[in-house]
Amino acid sequence: MTHPSLTFELTPVAPFRLDFTAWALRRRPENQIDRWNGSTYRRVIVIQDGPAEVHVFQEGSAEKPRLHVNVLGPRIRPSAKNEVDILLTRMLGLQVDLKPFYRMASRDSKQRELAEKYRGLKPVRFPTIFETLANAISCQQFTIAAGLQLLNRLGRLGNLVVETETGMVFGSPEPSDLLRLSPRTFRRLGFSRHKTRAFRELSRDVVVSRLDLESLANLNNEDAINFLIRLRGVGRWTAEYALLRGLGRLDVFPGDDVGARNRLAKWLHRREPMDYTSVQRALRGWRPYAGFVFFHMLMESLAAAGQLHAVRVLGLSSS
Repeated sequence: MTHPSLTFELTPVAPFRLDFTAWALRRRPENQIDRWNGSTYRRVIVIQDGPAEVHVFQEGSAEKPRLHVNVLGPRIRPSAKNEVDILLTRMLGLQVDLKPFYRMASRDSKQRELAEKYRGLKPVRFPTIFETLANAISCQQFTIAAGLQLLNRLGRLGNLVVETETGMVFGSPEPSDLLRLSPRTFRRLGFSRHKTRAFRELSRDVVVSRLDLESLANLNNEDAINFLIRLRGVGRWTAEYALLRGLGRLDVFPGDDVGARNRLAKWLHRREPMDYTSVQRALRGWRPYAGFVFFHMLMESLAAAGQLHAVRVLGLSSS
């Protein structure tokens, strides 16, 4: 099916690599919402015109990047460009200037090696705090891959669907989508009773009670965490995850993330397992970029699993 389209270019603050950044959003190949084929990042987004699929392709080097953006959907107007620009800038960290981070890393050989290995990676964010919490709740006590499978199943039942020439593609479910699902449907999809209640209560708070999760941007870290942990299904890990991946707080490393701290311990050549306190202590020298280390540990995990092989296909370089 052919849809109206909108095409424009974006210029990220250098250095920038779409391949690394897309994988930071995707996390695992099971993710069918954030898609990456080795050259193009694709996702269904919601704008005023309705659901649309956005395609992002990089040209130029990491130091002189240019992004080509194509937006397709049943009703796409030229005025949608500003909406998509703002959304992609948030999600892909396009205007985040990391020069202070690279200067800090240059003072230590180990830090410098890690920073240069993934030079061009940007700190990504989900489009909304609600989607951030949906991702976190789905992945609680599960592997990331298993949690993403749950989100895929929810997405297929939502209204963010676009018909393309290759078939139907879907986005992350909206609160209204989840509110209309019965507890039995959640359970049939693989969600526990606890996660089902958390999803339904959060969706109801947003839709019915007009809970404005985006207003958390006006709070400091401590107040935002205290607000979030009052929500059902939200503990310290979920709250810190929301601060990093939803609010872009790069000083926050979710220290209860077992996978991330195990990768950190391996990178630091620690013989003993790390706990929350030892993680925070170890990252004192990375402040205020402890959260950006979290993304680098994700890259290490993906590289070890062979998922970053497509990076070489792009032919991008940092020079």
